Amino acid sequence: MNRTTGDEGTTENAAGTDGGGVVVVGAGPTGLLLAGDLAAAGVPVTLVEKRAPGISNLSRAMVVHARTLEQLDARGLADELEAKGEPLGRLRLFDRFSLDLVRLPSRFPHVLVLPQYEVERVLERRAAEAGVRFAYETEVVGLTQDADGVSIEVRGAEGGPGTLRAAYAVGADGLRSAVREAVGLPFPGRSVIRSLVLADVRLAEPPPTLLTVNAVGDAFAFIAPFADGYHRVIGWNRARDVADSEPLGLDEVKEIVRAALGRDFGMHDPRWMSRFHSDERQAPEYRVGRVFLAGDAAHIHSPAGGQGMNTGLQDAANLSWKLAAAVNGRAPSGLLDTYHAERHPVGKAVLRSSGALVRLAMAKHPWTRGARAVLAALVQGVPALRAKAVGQITGIGFAYPAPRGAHRLVGRRAPDLALAEGRLHEVLRAGEFVLVVPRGVQHEAGRAVVAHWSSGRRTTLLVRPDGYVAWATEEEDAEEVRAALERSAQL
Repeated sequence: MNRTTGDEGTTENAAGTDGGGVVVVGAGPTGLLLAGDLAAAGVPVTLVEKRAPGISNLSRAMVVHARTLEQLDARGLADELEAKGEPLGRLRLFDRFSLDLVRLPSRFPHVLVLPQYEVERVLERRAAEAGVRFAYETEVVGLTQDADGVSIEVRGAEGGPGTLRAAYAVGADGLRSAVREAVGLPFPGRSVIRSLVLADVRLAEPPPTLLTVNAVGDAFAFIAPFADGYHRVIGWNRARDVADSEPLGLDEVKEIVRAALGRDFGMHDPRWMSRFHSDERQAPEYRVGRVFLAGDAAHIHSPAGGQGMNTGLQDAANLSWKLAAAVNGRAPSGLLDTYHAERHPVGKAVLRSSGALVRLAMAKHPWTRGARAVLAALVQGVPALRAKAVGQITGIGFAYPAPRGAHRLVGRRAPDLALAEGRLHEVLRAGEFVLVVPRGVQHEAGRAVVAHWSSGRRTTLLVRPDGYVAWATEEEDAEEVRAALERSAQL
């Protein structure tokens, strides 16, 4: 291995975990959040990354949605990121189709325009402070597992082989995941759009909106700002279907932007240009024994709606507390299986919605463009359809399966409840279950944190560390509460 960094920031030759922790592969946003959560829970973590140390500014994600901001708020990071980005109360997806976010039932009724690398910086710092060991310039070349753990074969930049032994491993290593390949999982799907162009440029004149996007005829363009004066441009020209390796010049980017947006805003001084293609793929399983997939290693979709990075971060939030419970010996039976059961349907839904958006944006024939206009009018004119679209794109509308006969709140996202002890997201920063009870009521909650409604509400809620309701009741029955805590291994 090469360039392994411990919590003191030193470089040393080390094997990583002692066999009882977790190896996370991939230091993108998903891997960083997951590793940071595990380390904060006292789990030994090694984070393996092929790249050299340092955050790249060439990432494609440009927005952070409300549910992701809520998850980051539960880790004390959202306010810092809010200060770095710019909130946008209306998300425009293409001509005549935009979604008003200002009425979102969230502390974050907007989409935050913020490049992925800013999110990565904050998550990397948190992971390092929590004690994650970073193994940069290290590539996974093999993986085997047995009843007791996982052995990950790695090779460093200097060619030195090594083996990491851990209780569990997570592949958060993207489209070409070495972990997914090692466990033999297919990645079915296809390329949806070929020869998208991407450029970071300066503009002589500012665009009319913070996020500028439109599709006209055979062209599509998207422009979003960086904080350093550059803008990210993504474009597509139906007539220019060439390989990703074909050279790209600024004139071609300008031509696409003029076709889609009417003018090129005087773009100049490109610091980076590239072609890429957009795939729609999903692994059939997110778990194979002691190995898990998360983020782009598990699912990848079109950039429409900006849901890729956000879905991966929410995968990490779902998986991290479950893995921590398993490593620490207090996971209820079947808990790790719920990761696939809960997150695979979400990945599938995002695949469908982002795919539908990109197909509507790229509509070629007059009748399909007419259908796009009708759909836009329906979604914006029918409250139920509008709420569903907003809930899915922002992530706040997703719920997890609940047992038959469960309280109607079970499996649903818990909003940032006002509690006597502070906001729910603040209380969740302990990384534990939170038992919310009526004022004046006391319960022995074991490891769970007890909090009280600030209002006179009488519902009792058991909220998971990822902010979803595990159990709820309207009755004040101490035995019911005790049984719920025992089922969740909190007693």
